[in-house]
Amino acid sequence: MNGKEKNNNQDKPWGGRFKESLDKRVEAFTASLPFDRRLAAEDILGSMAHGRMLVKAGIIAPPEGEMILKGLQEIREEISRGEFPYDISLEDIHMNIEKRLIDKIGPVGGKLHTARSRNDQVALDMHLYVKKELREVEKLISALQEVILELAQENLEVIIPGYTHLQRAQPVLLSHHLMAYFWMLQRDRERFLDAHKRADLMPLGAGALSGTSFPIDREEVARELGFGALYENSMDAVSDRDFVLEFLSCSCLLLMHLSRLSEELVLWSSQEFSFLELGDAFTTGSSMMPQKKNPDVPELVRAKTGRVYGNLMALLTVFKGLPLTYNKDMQEDKESLFDSVDTVKDVLTIYGQLLKSIKVSREKIATALQDDFSTATELADFLALKGVPFREAHHIVGRLVRHCLQEGKLLKDLSSGELTAFHALLGSDDALSRLSPGEAVKAKTCRGGTAPEAVRKQLQAAREALNTSFI
Repeated sequence: MNGKEKNNNQDKPWGGRFKESLDKRVEAFTASLPFDRRLAAEDILGSMAHGRMLVKAGIIAPPEGEMILKGLQEIREEISRGEFPYDISLEDIHMNIEKRLIDKIGPVGGKLHTARSRNDQVALDMHLYVKKELREVEKLISALQEVILELAQENLEVIIPGYTHLQRAQPVLLSHHLMAYFWMLQRDRERFLDAHKRADLMPLGAGALSGTSFPIDREEVARELGFGALYENSMDAVSDRDFVLEFLSCSCLLLMHLSRLSEELVLWSSQEFSFLELGDAFTTGSSMMPQKKNPDVPELVRAKTGRVYGNLMALLTVFKGLPLTYNKDMQEDKESLFDSVDTVKDVLTIYGQLLKSIKVSREKIATALQDDFSTATELADFLALKGVPFREAHHIVGRLVRHCLQEGKLLKDLSSGELTAFHALLGSDDALSRLSPGEAVKAKTCRGGTAPEAVRKQLQAAREALNTSFI
């Protein structure tokens, strides 16, 4: 290094050990400020609690504590106004705030870092951030469930074809189909609730990895910051990002469910199905084909699901070989988390509005119900109720469907004589009434079934579940 050049390491919090200046490329490569600046609010909140604890523990004098808290409050306001002088050479948001504090109140600002390390400071910020976002995501899931519940209530009498293997299977209420996603989202809410327990651990006081020799009061800080428990092992506290991985895992399941719903919206809004139409405000056209109405929103939700899957796999891969405790690799947790948080919240926010825009094509659905064999199971069930072994009944009705296909007919087109030819009981009025999709749906009265009375009970149970506060 040229003797006239300044050693920029002297400005680093760790610079005393180094005599050569840090390569500018390394400085840019290792800096996390471009993305971790969004932790500023959590960093100041944690620093204030830490500063008050230092005063109560007699580690710093009360006047010094007042200066620190006043300085942090001024910094918080600067950030809120967009006037904070970020400096990437200071690496991260934590050192930017500390340097700004020292600039404002002098060397006393350096006392704030007594009895803590950036390792437990960063861990604290991440815990506070994840707890906050868990609450936000839970609220957004609840709001989406409300929309699904209202859509199901509005379409309680609409019967649609139900599918397995994307083949017509049995008729079901549209409400019943929609409510399947309500309950998926309910489990997602519960998963985020459970994840909140792991995020609700307070790591501050772990120091760099071994704790601290200062007489700190970790319980006091935890109480002030609203944590329910403490990490019992300092090495675990600074090296743990399980709670981040768990947030990503819950997010993957949530988006997987919405991706499945998106696929159905894409199919149902196609001309081949024509079960519904998405609102103009949530679709786009083609630059070449003027007739097109493209379901861009559900298609992008399918794609963004893969994006969040990638964030989970990336972070799992980062952590799979890390020895205890902190390693610079762990800095990669933030971008994966932040991107997933933004993606999940964006998807949940727009999805409720998308569902509100749907127009159900009731006439086209009713027409579709008349052109399939989805009530064939009802005939097999009818025979079984009359004492015919179900496997035999299944075989009889299977041959009956094959006969219809060969003759170019539907079950409803068959005469009583044709039905009786396959089994004497099939020609009865009781058997013929079961070919109606409405009757088929009404018969499924078991709890969780698609009969209107069962679905009404389901809607009531859903309303009660929705009114349950989780976090």
